Amino acid sequence: MEKVRLRVSLNQRYLELSKIVSSLGIATVCEGALCPNIFECWGSGVATFMIMGDTCTRGCRFCYVKKGVPQPIDPLEPYKVAEAVKKLGLDYVTITSVDRDDLPDGGAEHFARTIRAVKDLNPGVRVEVLIPDFRGDLDALKRVVVSGPDVLAHNIETVRRLTPLARDWRAGYDQSLRVLRQAKIYNPVLITKSSILLGLGETWEEVIDAMRDLRDAGVDILVLSQYMRPSPKQLPVARVYKIEEFKELEEIAYKLGFSYVIAHPLARTSYKAREAYLEAVKRIAGHAPPQGGL
Repeated sequence: MEKVRLRVSLNQRYLELSKIVSSLGIATVCEGALCPNIFECWGSGVATFMIMGDTCTRGCRFCYVKKGVPQPIDPLEPYKVAEAVKKLGLDYVTITSVDRDDLPDGGAEHFARTIRAVKDLNPGVRVEVLIPDFRGDLDALKRVVVSGPDVLAHNIETVRRLTPLARDWRAGYDQSLRVLRQAKIYNPVLITKSSILLGLGETWEEVIDAMRDLRDAGVDILVLSQYMRPSPKQLPVARVYKIEEFKELEEIAYKLGFSYVIAHPLARTSYKAREAYLEAVKRIAGHAPPQGGL
């Protein structure tokens, strides 16, 4: 089996971000989902804030985030996130959340308030949001889109056939594609993004079909990563892809028309988010030929 090695560096920037996040009581998906890139990203001053608590109402079988009955939303959280962004001097921030099916709008208004608070307190900052599907509620989606994110990400996670196995029953392959497609309709210049976890049992052809479906939905940025079983409670790894296979899929994705592709075993949706956004904008504006991801 090919091994992927991760270099860990607890530098001053990592320690600073960790202290600020802890003092403000803000959750991050970096910690909650055991992201393998936490030391690299936090060390460079980049983090993905997880709003609306750390407890998800869904039970996806690949995910390590805590499941159960969540606590009420903190109405001051949008301002806490905005303050954290200011204290860290960030110019690019990613915001995601657990699924909150207990809320009438799935938390869409809270997302919108957080986006506005971050931008109001930090003029010029770019905001990327990684959103749930809001149970397919397109009015909820519109509330997020019109609040002004620069990038909207939503993950299909896996191929069509494996969606019922890997994702919660309230999710859906076509529902996720509809969210991504509709976001572009609400704002045609919005950069959209999605991720596929590889190694859950999909075939090579199914991966290509899923990439084609994402491009048909207008997705600009694609992230391909290796599924890593976070604990014995989650689905087992069916296959470990080689680096060469990631590179081949990256080339296929560019040929399908994606503006930017990140294909690497350790990649996650928010990995290299700033770089992906800047390159995607440049290529969309100038129709520059792709140069590759990582």
